[in-house]
Amino acid sequence: MQKNRTDWRSIIFRGVESDELDYKAAQNWHELSRAGRAKFVRHCIAMANTKGGYVVVGVGEDANGQPARYTGLTEEQSSSFDPTDVGNFINRFADPAVDFTIERPVVDGRRYAVFVIRRFRNIPHVCTSSCENELQLGTFYIRTPDASSRPAYRSSEIHALLQRALRNQREMLGRMIRGILYEDHSIQENLPHSHFSEEISHAWNFFSKHSESSARKTFCFSLSVAPSEYVAEKFSLSELRDAAAEAFLLLPDPVFMADGDLKNAYFTNVSLRFLASNKDRCWQLYQSGLFWFAAFLPLKEGGVSYRLLLKLFAEAVKFLAQLYAILGYSEDLLSIQVSLRDVENIPLTEAPLSTDDFEFVCRIPEISFKVERSAADLSASPSAHAVYLIKKCCERFNLPEGRHRDLQKDVSRCQTRE
Repeated sequence: MQKNRTDWRSIIFRGVESDELDYKAAQNWHELSRAGRAKFVRHCIAMANTKGGYVVVGVGEDANGQPARYTGLTEEQSSSFDPTDVGNFINRFADPAVDFTIERPVVDGRRYAVFVIRRFRNIPHVCTSSCENELQLGTFYIRTPDASSRPAYRSSEIHALLQRALRNQREMLGRMIRGILYEDHSIQENLPHSHFSEEISHAWNFFSKHSESSARKTFCFSLSVAPSEYVAEKFSLSELRDAAAEAFLLLPDPVFMADGDLKNAYFTNVSLRFLASNKDRCWQLYQSGLFWFAAFLPLKEGGVSYRLLLKLFAEAVKFLAQLYAILGYSEDLLSIQVSLRDVENIPLTEAPLSTDDFEFVCRIPEISFKVERSAADLSASPSAHAVYLIKKCCERFNLPEGRHRDLQKDVSRCQTRE
């Protein structure tokens, strides 16, 4: 299990900038000048156009100009790097949008903000607007081995970008052709996510019809995972059952998928479906590759349990990472949609470092967010991705970033059979 976790220590203490790594001194995003923010844009575009990489915030330079002052960030500085605010600014200058996340690992008691930037998938990113002296309209930025984020001006650099884009396009075209040849013409190229939405709607209708949980003191949790392309009968029903059985890991006191689920699951015309005997939990795995899960979960002490959310996301990400790797989606982008309903004015109970005289409360009727990850990303670090989802969810309960304690360790423990 340990080998799948992101080695933040190695990244933060590497001490040498490269084409995949850049260091920034401790700073507050809200206090940066427009030019200061534009530097982050340039690094993100450049790394995405090269190999992907990391920008670590919280490491300053020593007297020799080496990144060796590991100061970390204050809680205020760390929270200023809000993924939504930062993402909106960066992708205002990038087309297509740069795929990146912001992680906040704690190493040796110090917190850092780390931009995790993914390499472009289909076409390279171009700068869409000039900004101060840092960004220039119409420029393709690249990252060089000497840790420079600069425009691509050599013919060999432009050629490398074009070749990579063409290779990505060929791979995507190959997948489409294989679907046409081997999936009995069932590939649907037009509006693929509308087809997934229809399947999700059918799943909800079935669950709503059979569930009797609305009168209880519960909240509704749902999660769906959809591939990037819709193929109506991509998998046989037997393939779905075999893949689910192989991905399943019996964990102690499970809250996501229990030991009897697969035994009691049954085939519909288009999916493998499970409905709990008390009808408060249901999941379906469709032939298209869509996975859908919903459950009415009990409120604890009148609120949503932090420990329950932690365990739920930990188990879900572990299962989904293995499932989609088995189904052959390692390099495909998966759309993960999470929703918590009936949570307006509901507190987050069992929250870390909470006290009786202060509550973290959700002020909106429904928590809903979406992230996109490949199965390879999920498999490489299932605990890190579960941590990310937990934090995104807890933000809606107004739980500050600094309140989480030993979260990665707790998630890893939940994802391991003990």
